[in-house]
Amino acid sequence: MGAPGRSAPPTLALVNVSKSFGAVRALQDVTLELYAGEVHALAGENGAGKSTVVKTFAGVHRPDAGEVRVDGEPVTFHSPADAQAAGVAVIYQEPTLFPDLSVAENIFMGRQPRTRGLPGLGRIDRRAMHARTAELFARLGVPLDPQQPARGLSIADQQVVEIAKAISRNARVLIMDEPTAALTGQEVARLFAVTRTLAKQGCAVLFISHRLEEIFELCHRVTTLRDGTYVGTDLTADLTPDDLVRRMVGRDLDALYPKQDVTPGEVALKVSRLTREGAFTDVSFEVRRGEIVALAGLVGAGRSEVARAIFGVDRWDAGSVEVAGRPLPPGSPTAAMAAGLALVPEDRRQQGLVMGMSIERNMGLTQLRSLRRETGRAGLISRRVERRRAEDWALRLQLKYSRLGDAVGVLSGGNQQKVVLAKWLATEPAVLIVDEPTRGIDVGTKAEVHRLLSELAAQDLAVLMISSDLPEVLGMADRVLVMHEGRLTAEIPRAEATEENVMAAATGRTATGKAA
Repeated sequence: MGAPGRSAPPTLALVNVSKSFGAVRALQDVTLELYAGEVHALAGENGAGKSTVVKTFAGVHRPDAGEVRVDGEPVTFHSPADAQAAGVAVIYQEPTLFPDLSVAENIFMGRQPRTRGLPGLGRIDRRAMHARTAELFARLGVPLDPQQPARGLSIADQQVVEIAKAISRNARVLIMDEPTAALTGQEVARLFAVTRTLAKQGCAVLFISHRLEEIFELCHRVTTLRDGTYVGTDLTADLTPDDLVRRMVGRDLDALYPKQDVTPGEVALKVSRLTREGAFTDVSFEVRRGEIVALAGLVGAGRSEVARAIFGVDRWDAGSVEVAGRPLPPGSPTAAMAAGLALVPEDRRQQGLVMGMSIERNMGLTQLRSLRRETGRAGLISRRVERRRAEDWALRLQLKYSRLGDAVGVLSGGNQQKVVLAKWLATEPAVLIVDEPTRGIDVGTKAEVHRLLSELAAQDLAVLMISSDLPEVLGMADRVLVMHEGRLTAEIPRAEATEENVMAAATGRTATGKAA
């Protein structure tokens, strides 16, 4: 997408900005210019400095060196309120609305129009507030009801409410930090349409995403950071995805999907006519040792619910699950673990890790019994034994950390994912279930996770991978199982799997467009 012509200075810019936190240099001599009418991408691996850039623009951090400029003039943001007053708004991946208030009340919180003109006088003019909210949604081209409660809104609709709030404050710069991570394909398309509308209306947009295809579809230019340093700014039309990857990681990624050819062994996991009312119906499949089987489908198709039921987090109503030929009881994660199952959940922060606990302690949570046995003292765990095991897994998974005693919450998203994987691989499972294994992690770490999954399968582990990333599904799976509205609609071997036939099955239609 070509950049629009411009003669005015950038609406918002960082000029030769550096920022350190103690001994850690987060940004070094970074320049980034955002122009009205342009969607500008910020790319880089986790830890490259993207979050520090966002917080500097938003007034959370002040530069140690360099300048923040608005319309070409140096400014100092002492707080987020200063940045908001300058027209800067940030839309985060997970919006924070008041759930019991209406959409209109959320947008105009603290600024509600009154029946009399003077601030603080008169009653709230709800008719005027609803009318203004409707005008904002009309401007964005989104048919939301101003009186609808925020509770129950999808993440996509919540983001639109946050965008409407921003433009109601006359925001001139919109910063979108990983806004598509939890959205369906249709919701992403709508968000892109809203973003393009705002750019056409003169807004400057900074877009951050790990999905390279989104950067090339939406953005005019892209600035790349690596290890806190400025690599360069390019027109997306002048780059290929491989070019951008090289700028981000400093090397070629010859094998983003390093899938090894394997000969599947015996059946490790057998699911027969599994049903959970309201979630999924009559689901049957097998995963053999050495295989990576992908469970694909749109958000809400029931994939994660199947994984949770198999592992015993949720009880199933009918059907059966067998591991190595032995039946599992429903609703018992303890029995699933004892049988050789491991589950890496979709939400690593809420379900996979204890964020305030140390890296080494998180890795050891699934090994408490064996740690006690090795310690040799009833009920006690040796810190030395726990650390030795954690060091071994950190080395094997190429974990990037300062100290194993640090809280796991200080790690980047990709390294947090490695800790979750280490926690479960330490149980020496026969079947590994991974739900969205690379969501929210950068392209370099994504390649490392793919390499690890391929190596595990080559070592005879059975892998069931749930993913919404179609290139990942096609690049890593020996077979693709596709779900639609709680049912399996297709099983496609690797040689026959294409984006077209997977999406056809995921939407409940055949490749010819007829309902399945």
